[in-house]
Amino acid sequence: MGKSLHVMLMYIVSHLGLIFFLYPDNIISSTEQGHWLPILIGITVHFIFIYIYMKGLSFFPKKDIITIYSEIGKGTAFLFIVPIFLYFIMILLITVRAYSGIITIVFLSKTPLWAIILLLISISSYIAAKGVEVMFRTVFLLSILFLPIILFIFFASFQNVDWRYAIPFNTDFSFITERSYLEGFFAFSGGFLFLGFVQPYYSYDKKYVLWAAAFLIPFFIFSVYIPVLTLGQPTSATTLLPYVVTVDAINIRWLMFDRVTMFFLLSLLSFIMLFLSLVTWKIIRILSHYLPSIKPFNLSIVLSAAVFFSCFLIPDWKDIEQLFWWNTFLRFYILITIPLSIFIFGLLKKRKDKNETI
Repeated sequence: MGKSLHVMLMYIVSHLGLIFFLYPDNIISSTEQGHWLPILIGITVHFIFIYIYMKGLSFFPKKDIITIYSEIGKGTAFLFIVPIFLYFIMILLITVRAYSGIITIVFLSKTPLWAIILLLISISSYIAAKGVEVMFRTVFLLSILFLPIILFIFFASFQNVDWRYAIPFNTDFSFITERSYLEGFFAFSGGFLFLGFVQPYYSYDKKYVLWAAAFLIPFFIFSVYIPVLTLGQPTSATTLLPYVVTVDAINIRWLMFDRVTMFFLLSLLSFIMLFLSLVTWKIIRILSHYLPSIKPFNLSIVLSAAVFFSCFLIPDWKDIEQLFWWNTFLRFYILITIPLSIFIFGLLKKRKDKNETI
């Protein structure tokens, strides 16, 4: 059953929540001028590896990456599935803890942190436990409700820009080794692996995914440049959430609400919860493959409880940043080796099938 539109929307939604929060700060902190170059490199790497990934998956119709690696051999499965599993666990833990902290900082300062963590985990786990069909229906509904709001606020955020702040355009490659820039690849690598998990359930056209990636390009660029063009590089570099600060300065007189920030954040948080449910579902898929005797719902409960209590082992934002940095090495392993390995194994399979037919 084809679900190209749903896969496209899932791709867009799962990335938008990652782009507007942490990505601007990572890029702005990595260089003092010429931000277009680090953004362009990230986008280029993003396109290259998602294309390689989808091309490799096309050699294995109706199979997810768990089945692909398992059929090749136990050693191969261990080499690739274990890092994927650890990566998903770290993403789930970091995202829940980081975004619950952001919610506390921005607009729920009097709400206990445990309550916010519990809310994020419970909703995302419930959606994940219902399966991929419910997730795709949910993403379609959330896209109808919140994408127009995101787009409206995105265009409204150009209200106070000063284009002179974009000068100078010249830059160098010193940002390549900056910690903040390497951490910024979280926005590129966090949401594309699900393409290798939905194949047994739904088929999709690769061009829809590429269109979705192209649709995200302006958001990658202007999530960085709007804070720089509004606040200036020195000021935007000192803020934790540069784009959110910029949105908070929007003044629309004909709008009956004083602040659009609340609608913007709530829209993005709905996307983040869907992203968390997607990551949770992928973790459960891996666990169910190796622990078939345990029901997915029970796995979801155990996973949710483990993440909930693990979040309290991360006391403050410095620890979140440290964990985020440790995850960077695993992130690049996943970003590079998974697409390349699927592509290489696909070519070998194609050659083997061709030899067998001769």
